Amino acid sequence: MVAVLILTYNEERHIARAIESVSSFASEVFVVDSFSTDKTVEIARSLGAAVLSNPWTNYSKQFQWGLDNAPITADWVMRLDADEVIEQELAREIVEKLPRLGSDIVGVNLKRKHIFLGRWIRHGGRYPLILTRIWRKGQGRIEDRWMDEHVIVWGGHTVQFDAPFADHNLNDLGFFTEKHNKYATREAVDVLNQRYGLFAEDVRLTSEGSSLQASAKRFIKERIYNRISFPLSTLSYFLVRYIIQLGFLDGREGLIYHFLQGYWYRFLVGAKVLELDRTIRALPTPEEKRTVLARLTGLAL
Repeated sequence: MVAVLILTYNEERHIARAIESVSSFASEVFVVDSFSTDKTVEIARSLGAAVLSNPWTNYSKQFQWGLDNAPITADWVMRLDADEVIEQELAREIVEKLPRLGSDIVGVNLKRKHIFLGRWIRHGGRYPLILTRIWRKGQGRIEDRWMDEHVIVWGGHTVQFDAPFADHNLNDLGFFTEKHNKYATREAVDVLNQRYGLFAEDVRLTSEGSSLQASAKRFIKERIYNRISFPLSTLSYFLVRYIIQLGFLDGREGLIYHFLQGYWYRFLVGAKVLELDRTIRALPTPEEKRTVLARLTGLAL
């Protein structure tokens, strides 16, 4: 029925949980691994997943490589991160509804809920996050971006299922901050690319090709948020999220999450854009800017 594609690098803590959560509807599970040094590959194979290996560049290129190279035979494809879980209610909904969708439906949007320090973050605009995660084989791909990549579908419409899936990473706060530090560098590159045209941009995300929520948030971020001085934009975003969108109702765990992800991370992106921009701004050509930016960030631009 569904081919599930999961990217991994040292995910022995999560991979079994992810694979087992799709067992009721997945006819194929493909793990695209970036040469893990732990037991990720061994665990995945023991649970019946086919494992492909490919060097890592970024998420979008790795996922698209998986789509292009995995021997998918199922009619539908699902994107699932290793630290995500398809809960039983959603699994039942997929089994019941997916076979009955008309040929004009090419994608399914799912609701993602975030579990942080053991608590479901329900407020601050964080639930539901509506993402295209299932699509007909041959009618979907992933955006070519360094950060915040979404699945794009074509040739029909999308529908939304009711039950959510969970983003529940079991690692500690050190892992969280280290990961978001790397995210901030990648997002800063996307911001500077918009500013200077350093490399080709993907087509603009639209409600027809993805979820309405995702396309609206992208428009606001790129056309409004990124054009405001970052000390003001980050503080405003955090206050809106924590007070107006009731993030304070998520308790102590919510305070930590909303502050780190909704203020510290956004501030860090802005600071990195400022730092990198000062270095490349005076360079005369996009090629020179891109070369220096690649050296500074360590990314294969």
